[in-house]
Amino acid sequence: MTALQDPSVLTLILMGLAGLLAGWVDAVVGGGGLVQLPALLLGLPGASPAQLLATNKFAGVFGTATSSITYYRRVRPDLRTAIPMAAVAYVGAIIGALLGLHIPKAAFNPIILSCLVIVGAYTLFKPRLGEATSLRWEGPRHTLAAVLTGFVIGIYDGALGPGTGSFLVFALVGLMGYAFLEASAKAKIANVATNLGALTVFAPGGHIVVKVGIVMALMNLVGGYLGARTAVRLGSGFVRTVFVVVVGAFIIRISLQLLGIWS
Repeated sequence: MTALQDPSVLTLILMGLAGLLAGWVDAVVGGGGLVQLPALLLGLPGASPAQLLATNKFAGVFGTATSSITYYRRVRPDLRTAIPMAAVAYVGAIIGALLGLHIPKAAFNPIILSCLVIVGAYTLFKPRLGEATSLRWEGPRHTLAAVLTGFVIGIYDGALGPGTGSFLVFALVGLMGYAFLEASAKAKIANVATNLGALTVFAPGGHIVVKVGIVMALMNLVGGYLGARTAVRLGSGFVRTVFVVVVGAFIIRISLQLLGIWS
């Protein structure tokens, strides 16, 4: 494991603020990793990819767990879909994390960008998308679609991670027919599972930067709680708006990175 200098107080404060924002964004619409990972890259320039991913997952699981509990208490999503989806997503994340130890992360950026452009454009030009739940399938076909979605996105989250919550929300809305609010509630449960799956691989190797991870985890927890309450109070229309804004910001960020303007 790469040796790191002890982080300064200023670094810990900035990491905490990044964790707070990431937790809020992730609770509302997913994608907190695209806030948190760049912050970790800036704050821990000497960290290895495994340390960055492990610390991000360690912090993120506290926020997603908090927001998933808050969503469940207020939205009451159907666990008959959420639990199988989460269980398979956990397995997918383990597989993805094992792959992610050997795959160059830069190779994924063009794929992530393409997916975000498609997701953002589809949502933007379908203004009634996600206003209300109108399921495309029922019974076993519905569960199968949820399980396959969880598995595929779980692999992605374990291997790389940024944008996972947004992809989960979009799949539940665009593919399966959920309203944005209910989709966010189910996505959070699956996202807890994917974070735990990745940590199952990363944690035993001692990759977590503990001091930074604890600070970010505590602030992520607060952000997750506030974000979930905000989303529940303001409803699917608010979640859709934030979704479009966040996806647009991610597209700009990754495009600039690919062009070498934002490293």
